[in-house]
Amino acid sequence: MAQTTNNLNKLTNLELSIQISLSGLSFCTLQRETNTISALKEIYFDKKLNPIALLDQLKHVFNTDDVLKNSFSRVFVIHDNELSTLVPKPLFNEDCLADYLKFNSKILKSDFITYDDITVNDSVNVYVPYININNFIYDKFGTFTFKHVSTILVEQVLWIEKHSNIPKIYVNVSKNHFEMIVINNSKLVLYNTFDYSTKEDFIYYILFTAEQLELNPETLHLVFIGDIDSKDELYAMAYKYIRFVFLGSRDDNYKYNNAAQPSSNHSNFALIKSF
Repeated sequence: MAQTTNNLNKLTNLELSIQISLSGLSFCTLQRETNTISALKEIYFDKKLNPIALLDQLKHVFNTDDVLKNSFSRVFVIHDNELSTLVPKPLFNEDCLADYLKFNSKILKSDFITYDDITVNDSVNVYVPYININNFIYDKFGTFTFKHVSTILVEQVLWIEKHSNIPKIYVNVSKNHFEMIVINNSKLVLYNTFDYSTKEDFIYYILFTAEQLELNPETLHLVFIGDIDSKDELYAMAYKYIRFVFLGSRDDNYKYNNAAQPSSNHSNFALIKSF
């Protein structure tokens, strides 16, 4: 997690969390005093954008949505992209950030690289944030914090599964991509992210990962979170090949205004769990 700061005064108990990806963005607000999610909105783009077009879309949302014209006591940004990798803390060297990423991500010399500490399993998440988004948020709000989406997913899933001894694959579903977290005996085995365009792509990546990790589709538990439900074709496809398929839960204790109701108990997982 990183934080930027200037001297803007905060005179409200309203908090804002924004999740940003090239395929869309979402945001929600939390009234901390009453523990109430007061706004929750999702915006999907017609096609995958580049970071410049993404910033234009974000500016448009800020200019047109009244919720975002409030003052906020805390602003949190979640960077959702594939430019991340996990490093065991004992092997981590802050001078080698680019080296960690270059083996599994396409990075440029000009890319800004940062990292989040994941204390729950003594690891470090190295990633490239959308620096133009960070600059915009800083200019608008001053102090804010940011993390990579995988940091939140890994932290939360490991916390949920801290007493589990069953092999589980968590899949956080988004419109054109998904994150996968594999847990066995309460330990993180794998984190990865995949793009998909068909339900066949989707199940292939899950089954291939299970095969490589020698996990039996007859005994492992597949847990879906994010943008999916039991009537979804992705769920039906998974159920054809994997015996135990479940919908997960955020397991939060927030109240929700009528206009801020999530579509399910497992949707908007990283966004809502970021508070």
